[in-house]
Amino acid sequence: MPNRLLTLTALGAAAVLLTAASAQAHPADAVTAKLETPALYDENDADADDPAIWVDEDDPEDSLVITTAKEAGIYVYDLEGNEVQHIEPREAPGEDDAPGRYNNVDLISDFKLDGEKVDLAVASDRGMDTLGVFKIEDGELEDVTAASGPLIFSENQEEINGEKTAYGLATWQDRSGAYALVSRNAVSEVALLKLKADGDEVTWQKVRTLDLPAEFNLPNDTTWSPCDDTGQEAQVEGMVVDKTTGTAYLGQELVGIWKVDADLKGDAELVDTAIEFGLPGVYDPETDECEYGTNPGYGGEHLHTDIEGLTIYYTSRDKGYLLASSQGDDTYGVYEIEGDNDYLGNFGIESGKVDSTQHSDGADVVNVSLPGYRGGLLVVQDGDNTPEGSEESSTNFKFVAWNEVVKDSGLDLQTARGQR
Repeated sequence: MPNRLLTLTALGAAAVLLTAASAQAHPADAVTAKLETPALYDENDADADDPAIWVDEDDPEDSLVITTAKEAGIYVYDLEGNEVQHIEPREAPGEDDAPGRYNNVDLISDFKLDGEKVDLAVASDRGMDTLGVFKIEDGELEDVTAASGPLIFSENQEEINGEKTAYGLATWQDRSGAYALVSRNAVSEVALLKLKADGDEVTWQKVRTLDLPAEFNLPNDTTWSPCDDTGQEAQVEGMVVDKTTGTAYLGQELVGIWKVDADLKGDAELVDTAIEFGLPGVYDPETDECEYGTNPGYGGEHLHTDIEGLTIYYTSRDKGYLLASSQGDDTYGVYEIEGDNDYLGNFGIESGKVDSTQHSDGADVVNVSLPGYRGGLLVVQDGDNTPEGSEESSTNFKFVAWNEVVKDSGLDLQTARGQR
C-alpha cells in the first residue's frame, strides 16, 4: 500500500501546461457512432452511466449491451440499440434511506453456480453499499444476488446513509476464482472482493483494500489535494483489469491513472496525471463550486478532469490499447498496455448519423467482430445527449464500430488479429 503522501519527481518536472487556446489549436481527430440508445431523462431519475458488452459466442447477433442508469436501475440493449430488458433498482430499506443505485457494471464468464457454468453481470450498488449480481441466460438477466451478501465499506445503515459507499467496479478472473475491484464514493479507497457461489446465488468476501493518495507533494515543496466538497477525497471510478498481465488500471478522477496488481498486493504507480494536477482551488459551499487559481503546470499533457471510463482493446494476446475518457475535453485518450504505457493520442466522437458525445463517463470495448461492427464494438456513455435547441437534459449510450476508430482517429491503431 503506497503512502498517502506521494512525491512526484520527473513526471511533475516534465509536465507542460496546456492552455485552452493550445487545446483548440490542436483538436482531436474524430470518429462517428453508428447508432445510439433511447434517451434517458434526469426528470425520471434515469442517468446513463456505465456499459458492459456481453458477447453471445453461439449467436453473435444476440449479444447484449448491459448498462447502469443509477436510480433507474439497469437497462439492457441489443446490437441495434433497442431496449430488451429493464431491471428496477432495489427498494429503500427504510423511509429515510436511499434506494438502490447501480453505478458501474462488468462481466464474469463461466462462473460455477449451482452445478453449471454461467456468465454473470456484476454491478456496484451505490445506494445499498453492496453488489448486484445477475446471471445471463437466454438473452436475459436474472438476479442471483445473495440476500446475505455483506456490506462492502459500511458497518450499518447509518453509515450507508453517509453515502461513502460502493462506486466504481471492474471484474477479473484467474485460476483461484472470480473477483471484483470496487472503489468507494468520496474516498480514495479500493476494495478487492472474491465472488463465491452460495447455492444458486452469488455472494462475496472482502479480501483486502488499497488506499490511494489523497494528498500529494509538489515540486515547489507544497502539498496539494484536489479541490472538492469538504470531507471528500479524490475518488476512483473508471477501472479495468488487463487479463493478460493481471494489472489493474484505476482512474482517480481528479488526479490521474494508476496501475497496480489486480490483487492489490503491490504499490500503485502513476501512468499519467491530469493536466489539472496541482491546480490550486478552494471550495465555496455557497456556490457548491471550486474557485481555482493559476495552473502551475505540474500535471500531464493529455487528460482533462474528470478522468472517467477505462477499457482495453486487445490487438493480440499481450498487446492492445487502454482507452480513457477525458471528460473535460470530450475525448478518449489512447495508451499502449505493454511496456511503459506510451500515450498514442486521442479522438472524439462527433455528430454523424447520431449526435456527438460529451462529458463521457463509462465505456467498454470488445475486440471481436459483431453484426454491424467490424473489428469490434466500442460503447460509450454520452453525458450530454441534449439535441441542439432542446431544453431537455438527457443521457444515453453511443455504439461505435472499432474499424471506424481505426480508420478515422488518425492514430495508426490496429484491429485484433483475425477481426478485419
